[in-house]
Amino acid sequence: MAQAEDNQYEEQFRCSICLDLLKVPVTIPCGHTYCMDCIKGTWDQDGHIGVYSCPQCRHTFTSRPVLGRNTMLAEVMEKLKKAEVQAAPPGPPAHSSSGPGDVECDVCTGRKKKAVKSCLVCLASYCETHLQLHEKLNRRQKHELIVAKKLQENVCSRHDKPLEIFCHTDHRFICSLCTVDEHRDHDTVTAAVKRTRKQEIKQLIQQREEEMEELRQAVDSLTRSAQAALEDTESIFGEMIRSIERRRSEVRDLIRAQEKAAIRRAEELLERLTQDIGKLRRTGSQLEELLNTKDHICFLKGYQYVYFPPGPEDLPSITLSPHFSFGDAMKFVSELKKQLEDISEEKLANEGTVLRVPEPGSRADFQQYACELTLDPNTVYKDIFLFEGNRKVEWALRAQSHPEHPERFDYWGQVLCLEGLSGRWYWEVEWGGKDGVHVAVAYKTMNRKGRGKDSRLGYNDKSWSLCCSPSSYSFYHNNRRTAVFGPHSSTIGVYLDHRAGTLCFYSISEDTMTLLHRVQTTFTEPLYPAFRLVWNVLGDTVGDK
Repeated sequence: MAQAEDNQYEEQFRCSICLDLLKVPVTIPCGHTYCMDCIKGTWDQDGHIGVYSCPQCRHTFTSRPVLGRNTMLAEVMEKLKKAEVQAAPPGPPAHSSSGPGDVECDVCTGRKKKAVKSCLVCLASYCETHLQLHEKLNRRQKHELIVAKKLQENVCSRHDKPLEIFCHTDHRFICSLCTVDEHRDHDTVTAAVKRTRKQEIKQLIQQREEEMEELRQAVDSLTRSAQAALEDTESIFGEMIRSIERRRSEVRDLIRAQEKAAIRRAEELLERLTQDIGKLRRTGSQLEELLNTKDHICFLKGYQYVYFPPGPEDLPSITLSPHFSFGDAMKFVSELKKQLEDISEEKLANEGTVLRVPEPGSRADFQQYACELTLDPNTVYKDIFLFEGNRKVEWALRAQSHPEHPERFDYWGQVLCLEGLSGRWYWEVEWGGKDGVHVAVAYKTMNRKGRGKDSRLGYNDKSWSLCCSPSSYSFYHNNRRTAVFGPHSSTIGVYLDHRAGTLCFYSISEDTMTLLHRVQTTFTEPLYPAFRLVWNVLGDTVGDK
């Protein structure tokens, strides 16, 4: 019962703003009492509207009341604290007294004991005895306790409040009251937000690790699928080869059968011709004998027994072409070859389409392929100035002291980047000026000397260039100009998929990307991002925003 009465008694002396026991109590005209710092801080925040009110009863004051220390209540608070200290249990033995380098208890009188905890709310350090008292007095509030340390360096020298906010504008630590006066419009952040940011980074790392694991699993799955596809392909091609071997054997047998039939026919014809020739020769011998007979009667009798073959017009035709045609077999083989080639080309083209990686859809998707670019000082034209780590370029007011170099452009106001790109990449270019700028890519083998087309971006077959001006766009390649229509923007996005032969230029407004021009070709060399400044163009920026 006595404990409950003590608690009720203490509740009467708590500040309704900070919920702690009153510190430097002040009573405002409506009769309510607060800590001086608490009510002052509240009214400082409301000062810009010129109306001051009581946080409890909401009574308003047209002018800001003058705050004065309530002396009687302050004395009561002192007596209350002393009574709590006297009622505290006896402290630990004398060996716990603070020594050199130890943090002393801020409540102990006389010989200070060693503090074990420091409170970041009260900005005080406590020994074991007074820590128990502190926890009793603030049992309804969650005061943050840390291992004992000297807290003076964590206290605002102006407001005597904990330094728990960092001002990015002034690069210094401040308290909560600093944010309502001299640091009101500054860029500030609390430790809690920073801790939250750390947790967000931790979650982001975890998310990335999960994505990495998913990607590894996808790679493993892809590897297994590719291996299975290779095995199936080997099996299918093996069967195809065996089938073709069977077809080859069949065609070979067919040709040999046709050859044997033709030879057999020729041999039959040869036999017949041999017989005809033998008969003709016998007839010739008989006629020769009869011609030697002087007796006409004997000649005529013998003549009627002589064999005479049919005349030429009555003989059957005996022909065999020396160029015998195996056309049917050759036609079959040619058609089979063409069908195999057509099927292979069609299937491979379809496979290429299926396996092609899809292009990004949003700006965030493109950003995963972002690359850092650096302008190459060995290629820059003599009247162009590089700055900010060779990431920005503009016309110089006078010629720069660039040394002679075989890769330097000596007529056109152009510059290449150091990075030769193959694979998938994305970068953004910020530009400005009255005339325009060429955002381009080029092979390293592009000519650098003279005023010819072979050294001018977009006017040869080794470079592709988007010309950006305040009023329009144009695309140039191999000395051909293509008009490009799209929303004007000072930020141009460039996407390259070297293997797929894709080059895209985008107009960017916040997170909206509008395709300006797309190139579909076959790239045979790494591509180097490049730029050409039209006269009076200033501040072309290369790289990520």
